[in-house]
Amino acid sequence: MSYPPPSGGWHDPSAPGQQSTPPADPTLAMGGSPIPAQPTSADPYAPVYPYAGTPGGQPMADPYAAAGYPPPAYPGYGYPAPAKTNTMAIVALVLSLVGFASCITAPVGAILGHVARKQIRETGEQGEGMAKAAIIVGWILTGLLALLIAFYIVVIVIAIANGDSSSSSTF
Repeated sequence: MSYPPPSGGWHDPSAPGQQSTPPADPTLAMGGSPIPAQPTSADPYAPVYPYAGTPGGQPMADPYAAAGYPPPAYPGYGYPAPAKTNTMAIVALVLSLVGFASCITAPVGAILGHVARKQIRETGEQGEGMAKAAIIVGWILTGLLALLIAFYIVVIVIAIANGDSSSSSTF
């Protein structure tokens, strides 16, 4: 079975009975003479470099050639498990913050914060920031509680002192 020749002036080189002609040399001008700005080569599809070449007259390597892929690496073992957070640091921070409402837990939270920091240094767990925050908040609230208690004591002492001198009753 024969096919009609394709339109457009091209032919199928694999079709039987048709002879293929090599494509025209792209380095030749329309008249068939080489273009002076471009060097000619035996291979019409060889890349043309804008440089004159290396000192030995050899063509330069392609400056845009793709680099090779790196050699395959060993298979990964996955991500390491995240370090555990120290439970005592969490408890210390909670107790220190609860100290805003019930002042008695603030010093307990501060003391547990010190114990948690020691454990974290020994075991390498996470939670150093929580333990430090528990210590700071706990001792600040404990100091404020101590000032409040001192203020109440002073007020009571002043009230008792003023109450005794003015409370002379005449019954």
